[in-house]
Amino acid sequence: MTIFSAGRPGAVPHAWAQPVPLPYHRLAHTTGRHRWWRPLAGTGLVVGGAVVAMLVLLIGSEVAGYALDRPLDGDELRSWGDIGDTALGLLSIALITPVLLLAAHWVQRRPPGTLSSVAGKLRWRWLGMCLAAALPLVAASMAVSLLLPETAAGGTADVEWAGWSSFLAGLAMVCALVPFQAAAEEYAFRGWLLQAVGAWCRSAWVAVVPQALLFAAAHGWGTPWGFADLVVFGLVAGWLTVRTGGIEAAVALHVLNNLVAFGVAAAIAGGLASEETAADMGWMAMAVDVPMLLLYAAAVLWLARRRRLNPLGAPADARPAPGAPGPTWPDPLGAPAGARPAPGPTWPDPLGARPETGTPGPTWPDPLGAPPGARPAPGTPGPTWPGAEHRAT
Repeated sequence: MTIFSAGRPGAVPHAWAQPVPLPYHRLAHTTGRHRWWRPLAGTGLVVGGAVVAMLVLLIGSEVAGYALDRPLDGDELRSWGDIGDTALGLLSIALITPVLLLAAHWVQRRPPGTLSSVAGKLRWRWLGMCLAAALPLVAASMAVSLLLPETAAGGTADVEWAGWSSFLAGLAMVCALVPFQAAAEEYAFRGWLLQAVGAWCRSAWVAVVPQALLFAAAHGWGTPWGFADLVVFGLVAGWLTVRTGGIEAAVALHVLNNLVAFGVAAAIAGGLASEETAADMGWMAMAVDVPMLLLYAAAVLWLARRRRLNPLGAPADARPAPGAPGPTWPDPLGAPAGARPAPGPTWPDPLGARPETGTPGPTWPDPLGAPPGARPAPGTPGPTWPGAEHRAT
């Protein structure tokens, strides 16, 4: 009996490559559907979607301002006061976040949560730990900056208390909107841009540097010191994002930094209306801010090691796209090259062909001496074989 052989001795069927865990900046490959053009198309959608969202917000503000007879500002736009105009500016930035999440889902064909971390979601416990680490450092940095001469810090000497009513209203607005504004900037620069470059380049630094430069440029050109400080902020935040596997550390630092900065501005008369940003800081303010950033980075990395935080995400899906051909199995012995066995081996029947179900069984030869074709009726004694009389009873 010959048994079908599924392949040459020692041959192993071709298997899919083992999936490899991905660092944060490579998460665009997490579903195996990455194509070189997807980051470009997604960035186009993000820019277009952000412009549309801002236009909708602006038109809504103008229509409401016209209906309520709000005054016009210097740009011939309806003004809502220092607090209201600042709120509109913060909200226009915060609206970028849903656009980014939709771009990850629609264009890059991956879970939107991979913009947050390698876990596919925002790790709230880790975010809380980063906030606790950043709070004393940001507060100390701001306290020292307030003691600097105004010209060195990049500000002016005219400071007047805003009053409790204006301060509390401004502080409430800041606490409500600044976390979303700061998080949106992190999703845009440390999330989308870092992963867009990382989709093409394996090196983390190649992915970190461009977003840091663009982050500084997005704040406008003020002083060389301010631009350099923003670049350092972007580099530290980007590196922590890669090393910890998520944007939580960057979000915590950015949120607290902006909360303190906007909170101080709310306490100053006309502070929220000021157009000065971090890009306008002087060299002394930078000399205070950069050590704070480095200390925060050291604290976060220490906490990550203590918690054994995993910076790698789920392995890239190595399965083929639906409809793709499956693996090829080795050809059996003696089969021509490329031949593929039929599904499942067929085993030979022990006694020739096997009758189909329900067909009459085989006819056995008639006993010796019986007429050809004679068959005893059911229940009759069977035939007597020759020589039976000589058998012992």
